[in-house]
Amino acid sequence: MSAAERIFKIESLIRQRGSVSLEALMQELEVSRATLKRDLEYLRSRLGAPIEYDAAARGYRLADERRGARHELPGLWFDERELYSLLMAHQLLAGLDADATLARHLQPLLERIHQLLGAADDQRLMNRVRIIGAARRAVPGGVFERVAEALLLRRRLHLRYLSRGRGETGEREVSPQRLVHYRNTWYLDAWCHRARGLRRFALDAIGEARLLDDALARDLPAAEVQAGMDAGYGIYAGGTRRWATLRFAPRAAPWVSREEWHPEQQGRLDADGSWELRLPYVDDTELVMDLLRQGDDVEVLEPPELREKVRARLRSALARYEDLKSEPGGPIARR
Repeated sequence: MSAAERIFKIESLIRQRGSVSLEALMQELEVSRATLKRDLEYLRSRLGAPIEYDAAARGYRLADERRGARHELPGLWFDERELYSLLMAHQLLAGLDADATLARHLQPLLERIHQLLGAADDQRLMNRVRIIGAARRAVPGGVFERVAEALLLRRRLHLRYLSRGRGETGEREVSPQRLVHYRNTWYLDAWCHRARGLRRFALDAIGEARLLDDALARDLPAAEVQAGMDAGYGIYAGGTRRWATLRFAPRAAPWVSREEWHPEQQGRLDADGSWELRLPYVDDTELVMDLLRQGDDVEVLEPPELREKVRARLRSALARYEDLKSEPGGPIARR
């Protein structure tokens, strides 16, 4: 029997019988005296159960029951290990949401967890967990809530959206399909009624989001959304699907072979210890950036156009360093 089950059974037995002896509880629960004492103390101090020992009845009873008040255990509660996990999950959620929207809505639950664990335990856990979010882009205030509301209520959204590629702000009417969190940034996958197709919108680029209460969202099957938005590598969607073949050096193979670059990727270990990875992509922008981060640990084998694009970027980077080196006094003097 789990600790959670024991806690519920203790209060249930006391309520049903009015008064229950320590020995009867130990027999019913099949636990030691020490374990039962800990459970009773947990009920009193952490869950606020008004359990008292009645010397006349030689048993435990609920004090408030005699005054007509009824104590109820929380409808949602967990044992100590689960509470620690929830605290860690809360930190993750707070880190995911740039404007702390999720954390704010979960605050009542967090306060209850703090109460159940106690301040010392809570602080000890927080000091042992650190979540680092790099290159996070803040979502304008209120945008997350309105997008989430439209998504759940199945309403259309009117967006004022900055297209970074063109540097232009335009108006869009969209039917939200799903929220996506990728690399510390929130995105909305939606049917764009102007473009008549699926599009992906970065929430931090939304200047204004307004629900259209009189317009129901167009619903698309989940399989259609996945096929349209998840076909290629990374966050970029739309376009012709192609496959890239990459070869990682033996020194990089041990960890790259354990990474998932795409759900449909195919990999194999070569005789020389290198790792060959094959994965789909529809837009090479993000793939090229990630390959450049690998330095000389990776080589693009196919397709030729991707290989040439990476090679050109590496040549350009090298030329920049060579130019600095050739200047009188070098890069330090230039600064």
